[in-house]
Amino acid sequence: MNKTQLYQQLYEQTKALISDEPDLIANMANISALLFDAMEQINWAGFYRVENSGLVLGPFQGKVACIRIPIGTGVCGVAAETGEIQCVSDVHNFEGHIACDVASNAEIVIPLKVDDKVVAVLDIDSIEFARFDEVDQQGLQAIVNLLESNLVKFCLGSL
Repeated sequence: MNKTQLYQQLYEQTKALISDEPDLIANMANISALLFDAMEQINWAGFYRVENSGLVLGPFQGKVACIRIPIGTGVCGVAAETGEIQCVSDVHNFEGHIACDVASNAEIVIPLKVDDKVVAVLDIDSIEFARFDEVDQQGLQAIVNLLESNLVKFCLGSL
């Protein structure tokens, strides 16, 4: 199975997992587990939620992680501040990178938005340099779009 097919399968699995579940935390937990189990060469997959002026650790799979990240700091904080995907081939060259796991070398962060406001970010790390590409960005964005739609569908009850 190629990467595009994998993401199509992950999209359908995500859709089945979250379609009738209004709880954001439960959905984040299942999506984290699904991605961590299915994606190759990753060492962390999870969410950070926007609270007040920073990001707070949400459901994840992998080693222990940083609990709080200021908006604008590190790859996750920049994604939350700009609202744009951050795809970093070498985190050691990213100004302000926060090394929660020194084994991580590449990272991709997808903002989760409601009404154009970032409410969380999906963060995935890899020990492989340049692990993430355009296919990953598109596939992960589609999964995040499902979660965004689910939040709107259930009237943001879990935020």
